Amino acid sequence: MRVQMFGINGGEFLVLLVVLAIVVGPSRLPQYAEQLARLIKGVKRKLDDLRSDLSDEAGASEVNWQDFDPRRYDPRRIVRDALFEDEPSAASSPGTGRANPTPATVRLASGELPPWDAEAT
Repeated sequence: MRVQMFGINGGEFLVLLVVLAIVVGPSRLPQYAEQLARLIKGVKRKLDDLRSDLSDEAGASEVNWQDFDPRRYDPRRIVRDALFEDEPSAASSPGTGRANPTPATVRLASGELPPWDAEAT
């Protein structure tokens, strides 16, 4: 695969550099190299300023990435947060301060029928 930039390949670019060195001459070549270096540094500085201005305008520093966390949209978590957000003290056992998610189990006597709700079934 041949990489070309501006329609010239690497060999043609080297030939152009040699011709440029001969035409400019060894006395003026350092001066032109210094000017090229200043030009490149100036362009880089302007691009950095532009990048910082764009990020300031876009407000990239104010983005709260936790709002976009896909784990926040788990249906189980949404339901759990909706059901238990207002009742932290009601769900705790009195005197212990710990959550009691399941009610106490009532054992039925031998032969006793469980409670039946005709409207619920």
